[in-house]
Amino acid sequence: MNECAAAAATGDEFDLSFHNAIIPQKPSPTLILSLFPGIDLLGLGFQQEWPEACIVRGPDVIFGSLHDIRNFHPPAKRFDGVIGGPPCQCFSRLRYLNPKCGEKHGNLIPEFERVVSEAQPGWFLMENVPDVPELSVPGYQIHSFVFNNRWTGAEQNRKRRISFGTADGRHLLIDVALFEAPLVELAVTSSNRKVPVKLGGSGRIKCTYRPPTILGGHGAVPRQRDNGHEYNLERMCELQGLPRGFTDEMPFTKHGKRQAIGNGVAMPTGRAIAKAVRRAMAQRGQNE
Repeated sequence: MNECAAAAATGDEFDLSFHNAIIPQKPSPTLILSLFPGIDLLGLGFQQEWPEACIVRGPDVIFGSLHDIRNFHPPAKRFDGVIGGPPCQCFSRLRYLNPKCGEKHGNLIPEFERVVSEAQPGWFLMENVPDVPELSVPGYQIHSFVFNNRWTGAEQNRKRRISFGTADGRHLLIDVALFEAPLVELAVTSSNRKVPVKLGGSGRIKCTYRPPTILGGHGAVPRQRDNGHEYNLERMCELQGLPRGFTDEMPFTKHGKRQAIGNGVAMPTGRAIAKAVRRAMAQRGQNE
């Protein structure tokens, strides 16, 4: 029996002023839907830079064929933001090394656009390879630009196109480091082979001063002949801004782990983007 019922049963007076008082509600957490998450390094960057936000991870066939984005329909106006990076093999510059590159999943960017249209979030952000086509989502103005992971002060040379959409055309202002990291390296793929950034007319691999790019596997690539060195999984994690033992508990094969790491967003880039989005949307709230 509660206090009100007890007072009624005994005939005692009961002060209802406290019970009738308006109790302030806690603000709802920012809900961010992460599409094509994979191991969700982009979502992890948002989680680290926006700890009060709740990252909701959408479907991904990495968890099984029934987790297909084509069958996913989010509720409207429930998410504050939508983030994601659709498979990019169709638009990767390395697709010329493998004629079948991108055939398995095709172009899934229209699915990203569809989900955003259905979800109607306050903002959305897509990251992808530099040559990806511009997005088009009715009701949103999109600010698109190419960002290099090295601009954060990290070692890895990894350029990504960032597309940020809002109703009022907000731009992202990303913090950059004063100096780039002075490292001489070559690129690697999900197979852990170093890949030349540049090939000369002779077809021989040339040394370059560009740091490595971690790739998720786009078919056969020329093998690096620099003393036969290959990146191990721990080094790949380091170059992506992750702990060396990041994949220790993953129930994947070594090849699967390399693909998951190589297909993800470099953590320095992910955190920088998340910080910029949070700042842009906070400014929007202050101006309204």
